[in-house]
Amino acid sequence: MLIEKIKADLEAAMKAQDKEKTSCLRMAISAIKYRQVAMNQDLDDQEVAKVLRTQVKQVNESLESYVKGGRDDLARIERINLEILKSYLPKELDEEGIRTIVTEIIAETGATKKDFGKVMKLVMGKVAGQADGKIVNGIVNSLLK
Repeated sequence: MLIEKIKADLEAAMKAQDKEKTSCLRMAISAIKYRQVAMNQDLDDQEVAKVLRTQVKQVNESLESYVKGGRDDLARIERINLEILKSYLPKELDEEGIRTIVTEIIAETGATKKDFGKVMKLVMGKVAGQADGKIVNGIVNSLLK
């Protein structure tokens, strides 16, 4: 399971005295445990990946803020955290892969600009966890003209 891998990597990072990785993995495990308590059950790999995606979004927001504020020291740490967290997530589809899926769904449903929500729902169901919603939104918008 994914949570077991994260815990094992945390232990290895602690032994190697890798402070950045230790801190990042502790934060991730904390978020996962918080979600477990909120749901009152153990999480499967898909739920753990959802939590990690949320963490990635938060780190991205922090990174943007630090870059805008000229805090290169903190931005460097957030970039490291981003790499660490992304290493536990499944590989994301590239824009061309998403575009292919969107094109197929539009062709199957005969969707028009009015069916934007319907197309988004179908696409997000198909690419769940493999694509960022903002990217999908942009592609669907451009193809539904």
